[in-house]
Formats: sequence, structure tokens, C-alpha cells
Amino acid sequence: MQALESAMSGLKKGRPLVFNSMAATLLIICLAATGCALIKLKKENAEVLASTVLVGRISTAFPGKGPIIVAAYTMNQGKREVVHFTVLHDLGEYELMVAKGTYYVFAYWDKNSNLIYDDGEPAGQYGDPKKVFAPAGGVVGEINIAIPEKAQKIDVPSGFEISSVKPDKLYSRLAGAIIDLDDKLFSEENGSKGYWEGTSFFKAFGGNIYFLEEYDPQKIPILFIHGAAGTPKGWKYFVDNIDRTRFQPWFFYYPSGARIQSMSYLLLWKLQNLQAKYHFDQLYISAHSMGGLVARSFIVDHSALFPYVTLFVSLATPWGGAGMAEYGVKQSPAVVPCWIDMQPESAFIQSLYRTKMPETVSFYMFYGHRGSRNPFRSNNDRTIAFSSLLDRRAQSEAKMNYAFNEDHASIICSKAVLEQFNAIINTFEAKNGGYLSIHFSYGHTFKGERPDPGLILQPIGKNGAEMAIRLSANDNGRILGPFPPGDYLATVGALTAIGHSLPVTIENNEARELKYVLTPDHVITGTIISDLQSKDWAAGMPYHENFTIQSIALSGSGIHRKLDLLDGEDVNLLEYLIPRTDCYYKGNFIFYGLPLGEFELIIRAQGYKPFVKKCFIKTGKPLIPIIAELTPE
Repeated sequence: MQALESAMSGLKKGRPLVFNSMAATLLIICLAATGCALIKLKKENAEVLASTVLVGRISTAFPGKGPIIVAAYTMNQGKREVVHFTVLHDLGEYELMVAKGTYYVFAYWDKNSNLIYDDGEPAGQYGDPKKVFAPAGGVVGEINIAIPEKAQKIDVPSGFEISSVKPDKLYSRLAGAIIDLDDKLFSEENGSKGYWEGTSFFKAFGGNIYFLEEYDPQKIPILFIHGAAGTPKGWKYFVDNIDRTRFQPWFFYYPSGARIQSMSYLLLWKLQNLQAKYHFDQLYISAHSMGGLVARSFIVDHSALFPYVTLFVSLATPWGGAGMAEYGVKQSPAVVPCWIDMQPESAFIQSLYRTKMPETVSFYMFYGHRGSRNPFRSNNDRTIAFSSLLDRRAQSEAKMNYAFNEDHASIICSKAVLEQFNAIINTFEAKNGGYLSIHFSYGHTFKGERPDPGLILQPIGKNGAEMAIRLSANDNGRILGPFPPGDYLATVGALTAIGHSLPVTIENNEARELKYVLTPDHVITGTIISDLQSKDWAAGMPYHENFTIQSIALSGSGIHRKLDLLDGEDVNLLEYLIPRTDCYYKGNFIFYGLPLGEFELIIRAQGYKPFVKKCFIKTGKPLIPIIAELTPE
């Protein structure tokens, strides 16, 4: 136990030891010898594999005061029990982690911040209410709740207590929450907790993007991403010495011990919601150590959905993984989840290079060469081997690779490094582009929330990646861009609203106006999961299909349809989504253009019992995605 405390003390003093060979070996031995720590880590891992993350958005048409509380609860012998709750400082996105099961979700303005739903506090609930089924693993989305201006009866009595524990401060987990870098939320203890106890960290603090000041449209945002066991506070030297009249620092604070791909997925969710709110047209990213892997995963996997990153600077990032992570996975009785991804030959490391970063992103690499010269160990920066820091796959895409007489930790506290960083950001200019002014209206009335539309841009007559931009239902007239010049097909539509496509030529520094009318469409959509889901499918991870679908059919109200079953990485989903063609791909299915009425959905998969469900489409009834859980034969 004393050895473990010594190792942890080194971590708290700022010496990275996650991938240092001696420290990692010591910690593995200590974990094996320390029953309480081993049991705790195993419990954390079991919990994250048995849980899912519920996500949605809270909306209302009126301003309110006080925090918004969003809670998931279950019924136990007739009593409501809250399993997780979160706090928002404004309307917007939320995340809740829950174990496999069924839950109700509701939200209210907590005017007096007492964590009690008091009489007269505006509230809303999902459905009327509607149970939410949470599988083991992944994300369940679109659990959206509207809080009406006038009081309405919900299925939660006034006086209901969310938590008997009353913290000194309710920290908002809504992207854009303003905080001070010296706040105790960013303590070294919490950074360590995020690494060794990622599930507990997420339940206590979530994963979020924090601001130091109100958003300023005249300043370019720089998103700083910490590494393993880090916190935003580690970036203080940089933040204190950049031009704050030109730049606004943002911070992604996340449980660094979690699976890395799940954190890049969370980053996408947070940035999409920030962009929909503030409409910024460029973002710089600076990332230290493992944070660089989070950033590259985000850019490579999601640039089509978030094309606003123009500059990326990595510092001391292990581009080729870490051999000690592989050793830890093989030898330790309990494994920190990110070790799985950090193995040099892991599927995650390979995924970082399956495609190059977009041409619109300028990438710079920084690394330190002041490391150990132990003859029994590869040259390193005292933590990461040079062979990983200088992985040729990453180097080949960097505009410049800068070396400094720093080690893995000191590189983010170095005057020389800061001067070069400032030289880059102060002189960087994004490539030219043009803009689109999007006007849309809804050609129908409906009950509840208007569906959020999206813009899809497809290049015509040239090679180029499609872009998909999420819009808000209130974004009519918004100017989007910049986009690379050229000819495009611009489509605006929503999941439950039909739009259309228009050709457009985008020119440098010019804005083109496009107009759309959205008409209603009834759809049935959902996700298929399995009782035998992969052990890699932890809470928050993107969907992972591990079964073979034979057929998906929908019958009723005069129709009978079977879905096209799409397979393979080369599928272009836009060829189906834009013309609204029924399809299935990687566990997700959708039927478009349905009439009102009753339907029977039948899903057949190899080795599983048929999944049969009655579905109803009624006027004014909101769309609720189906979660179809397959049961083995």
C-alpha cells in the first residue's frame, strides 16, 4: 500500500507516470497487491460495460432562473429512485449514465437550487411519461424534453427530492459553463480520479467543455485538451500568455481513463451543441499527450459532421501508442480502459490513420527530447518513446515538427514552447472560403418541438468530402461557413421533415442565399442491439454491431416493406438519406414516408429469435426511436 501511495503521490505532483515503464510496472504490481484498489478498478470496469449514456436536449420557449435539473429515475416497489442526475446552467444538451434497465426522465427549473422539485417550478418529462430502455453499452439519444411556460402535470409529485446530498456548489455540465482554472473541480485529485475511476468521475462531474468567460464572437476559440490524469489547470501557463484580445480559451475536461473513442464521440456531441448555439466558424485545438489522440480521433472520424477545425497543435502525443499499455493489458489483473486503446497494435491506434486529416486542418507536432538515456530502454521524453512521439504516419501529415529541450511534463510549461505556439496561432490564417445563408420554414403545424434540420453539402464534379451541418429549428437566416469554393448540391431536411436539394456555387468571401420549405414526414426508426454485445462496447462508445441481420420488415396500414441491408465501410449513406430511402446500416434502421396507423415490425437475425413489435403513428405523437434488443435462440 505504501508503494502505491508513493506512485500516486508522484502523479499528483505532476510527474506523468501512466506510460513510464518503471511507474507503470510499479502501479501494476501495487494494484495486484492492494485488494481494495484492484476490487475498485474491476468494479468500475464492470459498471461501465453494464451501463449506457442517455443523451438529449432540454428546450423551452421562455427564459428561466436557476439551474435546470435533469434526472433519470426508476420505480422500486412503488417508490421513485433517482439513479443519476445532471445540472445545466441553461437550456441545451445533457448526459446521464444508467445501468441496463428501463427509466423515466424528467427535467425542471430548480429555482432555489435545493435539488427538490418544488411546487410551481416549471417542469417537463420525456413522453407522457415514456419509459426509456437502456441497454448495456453505447449511447441512447434523442431523449428530448420541452419545458412548457405554463405549469403542467407531470408524473413526479412536488416535493420530490433528487438527492439527499447537497453539494456546496452545483456544477453545470452544459457545454460553455463558465469556471475559473483554480476551481477545485480541476484539482489534481479529480484528475487522478478521472484516470483511475472514470465511471465514478463521469457520474460526479460528467465530461464537458468549459469557458473562462462569456462567448465572444470576435475571438477565435482555442480548445485545450489535457492528457492522462490531467485537468484544464495544466494549461494555465499557456492560457496566461496567449493574446486574450484575439483568442478565447476553452477546455475539454473528461475522464481520461475511459475508452478514447468514447471521449472523441463525447467531444463531437459537446462541440456540435456549442456550434449550434454560438455559430462560430473556426476552432483551434491544442492537445497534450493522450489528449492528442482524442483530438485526432475526433477530427478523422467526425470532420464531416464538424468541419470547423482549422488548426491542430499536438504536444508530446504518443502517436504510435505505448508498449507499457500493452504490458498492462496482458499482465494486470485489472485494466484501465484507455490502456486497451493505447496498445501499439490496437484497433484504435490503427483507426487513427485509416484516412488522412482533412486538407482544411493545418497540423503541427511538438515534442521534447530531454528524456531518459537508459541503455535498456528506447530513447524517450521520460514517458513516451521517440518511436511513438515521431510515428511516421502522424509526421507525414504535419506541416512542421518542432523539437524542444523539454520532457513529457515540462513541455506545457516551457517558455520556448509557448513562444513557438504563439508564433503559429498569431500568424495562422485559415484558407479562404465562401458562405451560405440558409432560410427555411415549416410548411405545417405540429404539437411539441419542431424537428431540428440539417444541411448536407455534396461536391459536384470533383473529389471532396461531404459535409453535414446540424442546425437548430431557430436558425432560419443563419449564415454558415466558410466552405471551400466550388459547385455543390445543398440539401436541407430533418428526420421527420422533408426538404429538397438545390445546386449552388460557393465563391471566396461571397454569401449565397438558399430557401427551403420543410413538410412533415412520418418515420419509424431505431437501433438493434444484442444480449451478446461485444465486451468492448462500453457506455458512451459509438455503436458496435456484432450480429448478422437477415431481414427487417414493416407491415400495416396498407403497406409491406423490407429494408435494404447495407454493409461495408464503402457505403455512402447519403445516397439513401437524401432521397429518404428505407435502409439498415450498422445496427440502425429507418422507414420513411409512412401513413398514420398501426404497424408490425419484424426483425430477423442469424442465431436470434425474431423481434416483433407493434408500432403506432398518430397525429401529434412525437417520434420515439425504437431500441430492439435481440434474444439468442
